[in-house]
Amino acid sequence: MKINDKGIFIDGIDKKILRALMEDARTPILEIARNVGISGAAIHQRLRKLEKSGLLAGSKFIVNPKVLGYTTMAFVGVYLDKAVSNPEAVKQLKRIPEVIECHYTTGHWSIFIKILAKDNEHLMYVLNTQIQSISGVSRTETFISLQQQIDRQIKI
Repeated sequence: MKINDKGIFIDGIDKKILRALMEDARTPILEIARNVGISGAAIHQRLRKLEKSGLLAGSKFIVNPKVLGYTTMAFVGVYLDKAVSNPEAVKQLKRIPEVIECHYTTGHWSIFIKILAKDNEHLMYVLNTQIQSISGVSRTETFISLQQQIDRQIKI
């Protein structure tokens, strides 16, 4: 990996390491080392450099929400009465555990959020009693996801 004024350049070995870990973050370092053809210590050193550069933002386990009973995913466009309401609205949205993403956007909505709910009734409860009661929220527009068809990271 090299860092220059145009950004980060990762070589073929870095790409192989990253692809292996993106496919399964639990892949043992020594297995990656054997497949790449360098030592485990060299893999560790490269990973430390990639982390230090900011390219890697950690690793995590992904919880399957359906196993916990969360079967309804929805995207909600939130209209604010004025832009100055944004910081307080986001502060309130952070307190709602069903809100799993929040984006400040251009276009029709001031805020675009992603919600996981147990079912449509639960979604309606979150919308009516929690989100629409936030000061500054004038209205919402909801889209229920029927099926997530693509789920991936950027290609390395």
